[in-house]
Amino acid sequence: MHIEQLEYIVKVAETKSISLAAQDLHVSQSGISQSITKLEDELGVKLFKRYRRLGAIPTEEGKTLIKKAYEVLIRLQEFKEEAQSLNTIVSGDLKLSSIPGFMLLLLEPLSAFKNAYPNVNIEISEKGTQHIIELIEKNQIDIGLITIYEELVKKREDLSFDAILEGQVKVFVGRSSPLASLKSITPEQLMSQNVILYNGDYVKRFADHLISTFGPMNILFTSDNTEVIKNAIIEGFGISFGPDFALKNDPFVLSGEIVPIEIKGYEQVTICLGWVRSENNHFSINTKKFLEYFKFHSRM
Repeated sequence: MHIEQLEYIVKVAETKSISLAAQDLHVSQSGISQSITKLEDELGVKLFKRYRRLGAIPTEEGKTLIKKAYEVLIRLQEFKEEAQSLNTIVSGDLKLSSIPGFMLLLLEPLSAFKNAYPNVNIEISEKGTQHIIELIEKNQIDIGLITIYEELVKKREDLSFDAILEGQVKVFVGRSSPLASLKSITPEQLMSQNVILYNGDYVKRFADHLISTFGPMNILFTSDNTEVIKNAIIEGFGISFGPDFALKNDPFVLSGEIVPIEIKGYEQVTICLGWVRSENNHFSINTKKFLEYFKFHSRM
């Protein structure tokens, strides 16, 4: 038995395809197929059933052994990283993803982390909350920065959450808007405005609840591009809403071009921004060290 064989069966179980596994691992299909057959012969157990439409599906016995193989590979990776940390030379990859609007929070800690560990390759992407969770599930990123809410935490015991910011939803209007002079706005006033809706999980949930409680909302358009939304607000096309910490240090808010307004007459649930990672996948040393840098810089 070889480590490569364990990697092969874990990847085939993940992709349900020998061809996709071969592509991801940069080996030949025949090489993976022959290696798995040899392992099955050695163990005396059939690990996969092969179907034309469904692909390579683990048998019941295969599921048990593949889970053990995954655990072995995790321990092997931890062993390598522990040895690496003793040599004080950290390398490898760090893959992060953030919901739109919060990339600026990552710049300072990432810069400090990169200066300390120049051999680490850093890859950052900007995605929606559900897309980030999917990438976490597929082990394609190490950690994601998302909005966290109670229902999500309760239903996803396979994920680990770490809140870093807490707040509530506010309305954002342009400086020239008649609403800009108000200290607060009621849901009824909000429903009469043209709304530019951010295509984010929590914002959509908030909008759906407002609509179910107070009636139809005049949604001008929906977008996941925060810069487009901010410019539309400034130009007076409509208003928008989101977590108060979303635009707290935004240049448009600091300059007064965008004005945040509190919502009154509506009981809100606290919204959190924080990190999510998988409880099942390996918690890499690079991720641990980056989070140390992030927590340090977020306190400054």
